[in-house]
Amino acid sequence: MGEVLGGCDIFFGGSIVELICMERKKLIEVINVSKVYRIGGGNEFWALRNVSLDVCEREFLAIMGPSGHGKTTLMNIIGLLDKPSSGKVLIDGVDTAKLNDDQLSQLRNRKIGFVFQQYNLINRMSVLENIEVPLLLRGLPRSERVKLTVRALEMAGGEKSWLYKKPNQLSGGQQQRVAIARAIVGDPEIILADEPTGNLDTASSKIVMQTFSKLNVLGKTIVMVTHNPEVALCSKRILYIRDGRISGEEVPDPTKCSFLK
Repeated sequence: MGEVLGGCDIFFGGSIVELICMERKKLIEVINVSKVYRIGGGNEFWALRNVSLDVCEREFLAIMGPSGHGKTTLMNIIGLLDKPSSGKVLIDGVDTAKLNDDQLSQLRNRKIGFVFQQYNLINRMSVLENIEVPLLLRGLPRSERVKLTVRALEMAGGEKSWLYKKPNQLSGGQQQRVAIARAIVGDPEIILADEPTGNLDTASSKIVMQTFSKLNVLGKTIVMVTHNPEVALCSKRILYIRDGRISGEEVPDPTKCSFLK
């Protein structure tokens, strides 16, 4: 089925995900997706080339590869923030190519939570107001939004004392926990994390990865882009991208993840 390299099984051709999905539904299906940018002078840049990928419910997938080889482009397409030049993406069986902008926004709001390297918090708003943003589209009363916000912040390893502070009054690690709370406050099935530990020190990275691991145990499906091999070891499957193509995948040894010890 694969060869063993450095204590990990390396597979090609989707063997790992076929085993994982035998008893689980496919939550994300990327089918022959390409993304081409026109850069003038008749030139083209292929960010992705015929990428196919399945992610099943309750997976924790890390995507690794050199800078500029398509990781973030793939993440944006999965997250419905960008559209492929060709191919299609299904989210929980829904063909997103058939949805209009309002339908895409509703699907994104219900199904997907985002965590970014730069946190993407709004400094003029309180922590509470930042976290409750995904709930505003749902028409929930304020009392319900506050209750869900407090619950999400506690799940993300945050503290109630942060609620009425501004993001720039918190450390980087604390801000990322607020960003995770915002991602999960609407109870999405999927969390997409783009370099979530990229701006953090080791101690804060450990807290963030322990939080993701806990959320995965609770049933969340996590797809994470990272440059850090140590962070990737905390996932349950690692996918490698090079030159816009999937070049391989592996199942990491869970005992090798220092952040979860």
